[in-house]
Order: sequence, then structure tokens, then C-alpha cells
Amino acid sequence: MEKNVKSFQIMLSAMIILAFLAMPFTVNAQAGKANFSGSWAFNAEKSNMGQPPQGQGQPPQGQGQGQRMGGFGGGNFDAKQEANLLSVDRTRNNQDGQPVTTTSKYTLDGKESINTTGRGDSKSVATWSADGKTLTIVTTRSIERDGQTTEMKTTEAWSLTSPTSLSIVTTRNTQQGEVKTTAVYDKK
Repeated sequence: MEKNVKSFQIMLSAMIILAFLAMPFTVNAQAGKANFSGSWAFNAEKSNMGQPPQGQGQPPQGQGQGQRMGGFGGGNFDAKQEANLLSVDRTRNNQDGQPVTTTSKYTLDGKESINTTGRGDSKSVATWSADGKTLTIVTTRSIERDGQTTEMKTTEAWSLTSPTSLSIVTTRNTQQGEVKTTAVYDKK
């Protein structure tokens, strides 16, 4: 019995030592990659939000203030990036003028993330460029309208253009064709 206890203690000690040795590798898994943490303010002057579809006075869906349909289209937001997770908190006013905060979370390892809103679930996959400077988030959302289900796909490419400037290039397919926008944000 005493021999089993000593063997267990040795094995437990070895496991603890291995865990401490492996910790720097897991903590630094995102080392060398862009970090998007911070409070970001939309810079309309530097942004290119595209043109409204022909014959309409409204901007394409996903444009204007706030996050719509899974894409970034202006408006301020807070991002927190830790280890293998990017959390984005965006506050916008609802139809009654009341502020509503939406939180989206993305794993940074290429695995699917699911975010649920009042409009349904969106499924996103975030992947890093080879140099770790650009994070591409591909989001797919199924939308039901008038008994029809439509799938909408949005691609966002996040990159820091300086330590205090973030660019999010968004591409989405609409009934009027592909819409591409570039939203620029300044770090507060």
C-alpha cells in the first residue's frame, strides 16, 4: 500500500511539473498575433461604407450605426481578446431609443462559434493569416422571411493599421450583388 502511495505521489508530481512546463506554450498561443482588445470608436471620415443599392435611399443591410446581420457597419464597440477568444460588445439604440448591448464571441482556433441574437443563430469561423496580422471571420446566418429561408454569408477581415487604428473590411452577398465596405475605428 505504501509503495502505491509513493508511486502515485511521484506520478502526481511529474504531472504538475509537466503542466507548469506546458503553461507558457498555451498562454502564448496567441503571441505574435494582432490583439484587437480595446474600446473602438467608428471613424466615418476614414471609412468607406459603399453605396446604397440602386433605387433605394437606405444603405445596404449591415451598414449605418450598429451591428446588423452579423457584420460590422459602424458604431463603437469594445473588444476583449484573451488566449483563444475574442469577445465583442456593441451597444446600439433599439427602435424605442433604449440602449441594447449585444455580445459576440469568436474562438480564434478555426473552430465554429455560435452566437444567438433575437434574429436567430449565426455561425462563425475565425482564422488567422499566416503572419498573424489579419483575423478573418466568416459568418453564416439563416434568415426566415415570408416562409422562405435565406442563408447570408459575411466575411470580415480585421487588421490593425497602426497600434491605434483598426480596419474591418466586410464582404457580403446581397440580392443586388456583392457589397464590400471598409470600416475604420480609432482606439479610445
